[in-house]
Amino acid sequence: MVATGSAGVGAFDRMWDELVPVGRDDRTGGYHRFAWTREDHTLREWFAGEAAARGLELVEDRAGNQWAWWGDPDAAPGGGIVVGSHLDSVPDGGAFDGPLGVVSAFAAIDLLRAKGVRPARPVAVVNFGDEEGARFGVACAGSRIVTGALPADRALGLVDADGVSLAEALGRAGRPTSIGPDPETLRRIGAFVELHVEQGRALADLDPATSAVAVGTGIWPHGRWRIELPGEANHAGTTGLADRDDALLTAAEVIMETRRVAVEHGCVATIGRLHVHPNGINAVPAHVTAHLDARGTESEAVRAAVAAIGATVERVGGRLHPESWTDATGFDTSLLDRVAGAVGDAVPRLDTVPRLDTVPRLDTGAGHDAGILAQAGIPTAMLFVRNPTGVSHAPAEHAELDDCHAGVRALTRVVGDLTRDGAAP
Repeated sequence: MVATGSAGVGAFDRMWDELVPVGRDDRTGGYHRFAWTREDHTLREWFAGEAAARGLELVEDRAGNQWAWWGDPDAAPGGGIVVGSHLDSVPDGGAFDGPLGVVSAFAAIDLLRAKGVRPARPVAVVNFGDEEGARFGVACAGSRIVTGALPADRALGLVDADGVSLAEALGRAGRPTSIGPDPETLRRIGAFVELHVEQGRALADLDPATSAVAVGTGIWPHGRWRIELPGEANHAGTTGLADRDDALLTAAEVIMETRRVAVEHGCVATIGRLHVHPNGINAVPAHVTAHLDARGTESEAVRAAVAAIGATVERVGGRLHPESWTDATGFDTSLLDRVAGAVGDAVPRLDTVPRLDTVPRLDTGAGHDAGILAQAGIPTAMLFVRNPTGVSHAPAEHAELDDCHAGVRALTRVVGDLTRDGAAP
């Protein structure tokens, strides 16, 4: 990216360039930034450095999430305004999912300071840990732990593909294992606004002159389940087809049924991760662990689909274990209106300056930390920046530089509006 020279968007370009190489696979262009790994440590150090460069107070909560405060959140009735997102990725993920929100948040603070703004309420940039759940299987683990949605004992017992538990990973990273809910941290949050790249084509298909940034209205219900499918190991060359109990063949049946059931119930369901044991070229698979992700606009439809998949799993001798569930999440209505008004002032249009009734509004099938905080009763909203490819969780995920800068301007207006008079949103 080429720096523009403006205090905020120029800083955006510089920060973005610094993050580009961290965890990047040069063969695919995708990213591998998993929780409590070397790459994660590098990202956390980068975040701490950006906080220090701005004189922000860096604190960590009992889940290891990082908070960089501009102002004293304990001295503000009703708490402060929090912006940010996450820095981790899915396997071979895109560059924008998560980091766009963190970089834009720091850039927004720079723009406010360049304008001489002294907020009446404190502002924080947050980096939530393990949002994607790529390593330990539970999405939004950092926000779930700090809000109490994910019990500490269950979180510590989660294991990765190599059999390493979260407790062990924390220990290896030199981190405390005394994780858990943190009510003090939550009391500091008066409102949370998460900027994120759009993970679909809704904005790309609108008028390009009016659709760089949208306001998120809510998140579909979604959940994850683990499926255990037994079989019997045997020799691939000497065991007749009729004599095999092939766990991977059973998994294939479950995968096909998952697709059929999702279509039937009008939702989406995906089995995107398999662990095959013993995973040998010349051995009949003895056991398969599959991971199911299911989402939709209606909770009842998703649950019905999962129940039907579970019946198939039971019929073939397997077990289905719930790992996480998040109900449909609508964001705070009054906060959405205030955010939409600020966004309308920030994003240039061809005709007149739009107000909240002309700013695009989208719900999303993707989960976010914003949804977890909203479930915990914190006023929450989201901004989405246009993704011209419509692709996410893959290297082709993208946002144009001008649209990223539009997102920074929009977020700056939002934070400035929410902190202008010290009033609760």
